[in-house]
Amino acid sequence: MTATDVFSLVNLIAMPMWLLMVVLPKWKATRFLVDYKLVPLLLSLIYAWYIGLSLQSGPAMDFGSLEAVMSLFTAENAVLAGWVHYLAFDLLVGMWMLDQNRTLKIHPLIMAPCLIGAFMFGPIGFLLFMLVKTLKPHRDGANQ
Repeated sequence: MTATDVFSLVNLIAMPMWLLMVVLPKWKATRFLVDYKLVPLLLSLIYAWYIGLSLQSGPAMDFGSLEAVMSLFTAENAVLAGWVHYLAFDLLVGMWMLDQNRTLKIHPLIMAPCLIGAFMFGPIGFLLFMLVKTLKPHRDGANQ
């Protein structure tokens, strides 16, 4: 499989999970996938493989300067690993938000922009969720 094929595959793996989380967050299958973190686990395995390939074939990973990090993202395996890293961690943040919402009980129409934000812009979705969580009226210690 080429890196391009894997890029398409990981996107196909992540996208249905996001759709389930936004559209059917309480569905039994969605809850199962969220509870056991199956999609992020699969993405993590793919990440481990490609970061390993990158370490074997590319330059040493140097995160000490912006220039060094930019250089890392010129190697195909490193870029693919970086993309899978984003997919896995953004999904984990979205799943964490859904887990938090079991207690918070924020309406799905309010959760949807938070989840879409996490999918498209990672930290912005997290920030929006934390703002909604903070502004939600306290009931039975749900915001703690």
